[in-house]
Amino acid sequence: MPELPDVVLYVDALKRHTLDRRLHRIVLRSPFVLRSVQPPFEQTANRVIVDVTRIGKRIVLWLARADDRSDVLFLVLHLMIAGRLRWRKHGDKLGVAPKLVLALFEFEHGTLVFSEAGTRKRASLTLVADPASLRAIDRGGIEPLESTVSEFREALTRENHTVKRALTDPRLFSGIGNAYSDEILHAARLSPLKLTRSFTDAEIETLREATRATLVDWTERLRARAQGGFPEKVTAFHADMAVHGRFNLPCPVCGAPVQRIVYADNECNYCAVCQTGGRRLADRAMSRLLKEDWPRQMDDL
Repeated sequence: MPELPDVVLYVDALKRHTLDRRLHRIVLRSPFVLRSVQPPFEQTANRVIVDVTRIGKRIVLWLARADDRSDVLFLVLHLMIAGRLRWRKHGDKLGVAPKLVLALFEFEHGTLVFSEAGTRKRASLTLVADPASLRAIDRGGIEPLESTVSEFREALTRENHTVKRALTDPRLFSGIGNAYSDEILHAARLSPLKLTRSFTDAEIETLREATRATLVDWTERLRARAQGGFPEKVTAFHADMAVHGRFNLPCPVCGAPVQRIVYADNECNYCAVCQTGGRRLADRAMSRLLKEDWPRQMDDL
């Protein structure tokens, strides 16, 4: 799922390509992508994009009437796991199989293509009439790059969960998902299963700084790779990540093989040497299968 650095990259690109441009119409290719009935979706036609913002992992297009820019509708795009955006000039190929296209945003100078891979159609468009309704979409998590130490501490310790779960909870932290939480915890040298209310003040400060540094670093890396163009290869996996998606590959800090915990829909990646004192965390599948034969320490492998 695109997370804060990826969504910021999309917002930057959308501003460059669509700000102050007239949106002629939106062609819906999937009957399931639109998740709202009021206001009528036809009201998006011939409006001008006056701003593009982010709410967590969602992108918000501000659509104003050309003759009255105070009359604004808000179109919320949620990419979920497999949703992606592409910009195409008129006459260019879509760059994606037609059956994967959810919607086409037609401008005078090009088309924004909203697609989703796979069969589980979870990406969505929601048209919102006013700022109050837009605020209701916000899950309430703090912005990790803007929070103070006290705000970060309050969010982290509001509930006693594992730190991995807390970082990815949109009610606590905005825009962080599975991929960057792995990277943040590796940078902070903290176990993903450490309970949040057991954190010391020093550990909270370390985690906050690692969160800020990781998100800023990856946002700048992705901006450099895009080179001012529209991002084409948005993915949760990057070869130069420290641990995420790198099971059994060497940790860039200590060289030990990266470990993982597999869940139903995702996995947690970590370095046992850097983060858990050499202890392998129990995998719900393999540790139960192997029982006493499960190697609990890295030296047992």
